[in-house]
Amino acid sequence: MASLNGKVALVTGASRGIGQAIALRLAAEGAAIYLAADSTEAELEDTAGACRSAGAPQAQWGLHDLSQPDAAEAMIATAHRRMGRIDILVNNAGIRARKAFGTFTHDEFDRLVAINLRAPFFASQAVLPIMRAQGGGHIVHIASQLGIVASKFGAIYSLTKAGLIQLTRSMALELSAEGISVNAVCPGPISTEGFITGRNPGELEQRARDVPIGRFGTVEEVAGAVAFLVSKDAAYVRGHALVMDGGYIVH
Repeated sequence: MASLNGKVALVTGASRGIGQAIALRLAAEGAAIYLAADSTEAELEDTAGACRSAGAPQAQWGLHDLSQPDAAEAMIATAHRRMGRIDILVNNAGIRARKAFGTFTHDEFDRLVAINLRAPFFASQAVLPIMRAQGGGHIVHIASQLGIVASKFGAIYSLTKAGLIQLTRSMALELSAEGISVNAVCPGPISTEGFITGRNPGELEQRARDVPIGRFGTVEEVAGAVAFLVSKDAAYVRGHALVMDGGYIVH
């Protein structure tokens, strides 16, 4: 039995990878889906069609460049106007830049902070009046294992993800009493194009060996964690940063 019948979920960065998998999983649970991405119309329409096939009663999409000022607020307003309500907001959109510390530019810093941290912050603020009027809702931030532990060549990315984890806690403290659940998922190495690109086979093999479970995670596993956090089974889970990394950070 679909657990999200009658609900509307907005997923950012939803045209591929983790965001696409989250959208498909929530669609399979019965939610109507609004897909937001700075992508191509064809990619978004293909994902919307897949969501409908998976069980979503409705799936719409919009092109949103979350690096731009006020884009997050405009996205929420558009999704609400087109879908009629927003019960679940999944702040998944994110980018990374793998460079040695000391070589980053101001533009790189500003762009990563804008997409990875500013956009989730202001999208969450913008959705608050909607969720309050509806009597509650769920906000899930897709943070990262690298918001907790350090890694070479990812200083800005780690900074934004650590900020997102702290934002999760602050929001949960303020909003839980209003029936608004806020949590984060912190994936470790996941088999996505963004993770694989730029790494040589030897590096990938070593990274897999460093994971106690012996493999990289899948986008479907991340989607399952999100589905849990927006379900009734997670009603008492608030302000939590759920690390899913195959046991990587336990050693």
